[in-house]
Amino acid sequence: MAQQTASNSFETTAQGLNNTHIDASRRRGRGALSRTSGRFEKSHHEEIDDGWNTPTNNNAFKTQFHFEKPRSIITKNDSPDISFDRSINPYRGCEHGCVYCFARPTHAYIGLSSGLDFETEIFVKEGAAALLERELSANHYSPKMIAIGSNTDPYQPAEKHHRVMRGILEILARARHPVGIVTKSALVLRDLDLLAPMAREGLVKVAISVTTLDPHLARIMEPRAASPIRRLDVIDSLAKAGIPVSIMTAPIIPAINDHEIELILTRAYAAGAREAGYILLRLPYDVRDLFIEWLGAHFPDKMQRSLSLIQSTRDGKLYDAAFNKRMNGIGPYAWMIGRRFEVIAKKLGYGHIALRTDLFEPPRRKPQQLSLF
Repeated sequence: MAQQTASNSFETTAQGLNNTHIDASRRRGRGALSRTSGRFEKSHHEEIDDGWNTPTNNNAFKTQFHFEKPRSIITKNDSPDISFDRSINPYRGCEHGCVYCFARPTHAYIGLSSGLDFETEIFVKEGAAALLERELSANHYSPKMIAIGSNTDPYQPAEKHHRVMRGILEILARARHPVGIVTKSALVLRDLDLLAPMAREGLVKVAISVTTLDPHLARIMEPRAASPIRRLDVIDSLAKAGIPVSIMTAPIIPAINDHEIELILTRAYAAGAREAGYILLRLPYDVRDLFIEWLGAHFPDKMQRSLSLIQSTRDGKLYDAAFNKRMNGIGPYAWMIGRRFEVIAKKLGYGHIALRTDLFEPPRRKPQQLSLF
């Protein structure tokens, strides 16, 4: 009876969310299906087709770029279940459009939708390289690996033109500072001239996120990221250039891509990856409804099983933000996923890639006149 009640609840939620879908012609190449207002707004608004003005391709969602000047660029955390304590995000929002992205709710803090706005309203962090140079030059600064790509992809399409990541990497290379990069993009190969020398000194590793080898699933789940085959090619190119490569199977989605764990790790190892990690699907805040909406539209036959399995890993909820639970979950299904991953990783020979911190040289900044304003 409880299972039946839960199933009915999922169906009701999905049916209700169907009413918020944006016309497919307007969101072509996007991951989210809707654009409901942010959860902090005083009023709630959503787009609907009332039959009078049918949307056409003429008003399709286009990517808009905004520029912000942050006061700092290195973000610190003291989370016990994360392997790094500092990170950099060159952009806010991500055009790759991964429907499952746990960073989506950050757009709600600036009054935008976690859905289509997250993919189409991209904020470029101007002056990021100069800020990083200043922060690395501080007297009290102690070097540890900086993670880039833990929130949004630093090599998303915006990087081709705005080159924020390139500027950051130039500062890190000059300072001989360790960095770990996570990306789904082939654009990372543009920076081989910086990455290869850093790799020779043990200062960099690149993790390529591969969630599926099924091109159809990849296209609807992460529409503007590189294809799965292209990502394997990127692993091969990085490894041949002497850059240590990790494979990230993140997220593992019950009943959707969980059957691919062994194949992904096998193909990635053959391409040159030597470190592996995974994260079980996370559905914080607005991501929950966006994901249910996506499941109902693309996998209605798998929706009930997928969501029920997710609940089994989160104490009956769809998400649990508690440390040491949020990444890998708990319960029999989560345990099984963990053991499968460990067994194949050990069998293939995956290990740990450590980076050096003892080569750090604080950047030498030119004397600057103090500003009166």
